[in-house]
Amino acid sequence: MAVLKAGTRLKSAVCSTEVMVVAAPKDEVEVTCGGAALLELGADAPGGGSADGEGEGTQIGKRYVNEAGDLEILCTKPGEGSLAAGGALLTIKGAKPLPSSD
Repeated sequence: MAVLKAGTRLKSAVCSTEVMVVAAPKDEVEVTCGGAALLELGADAPGGGSADGEGEGTQIGKRYVNEAGDLEILCTKPGEGSLAAGGALLTIKGAKPLPSSD
């Protein structure tokens, strides 16, 4: 587990996913992709391993949030693994509705 901060770039240890933290909670949180913990962008990924089959993978340009809404991650490179925090899958953040133009 680690304390994340906005602007941190991370990558998956088991697939091609790369992400950037947009917003992070003050407490420590374990963020995983494909069942394995995310690594710093410059770190060497351990050999072997593959993404678990849970979820739908990541999509480039999409923002992923946790249920509490205090963690937001932007996908900068897609992959087969799905993002999770604290064991719960992250969901794609929906667009804000525009105000009525009546």
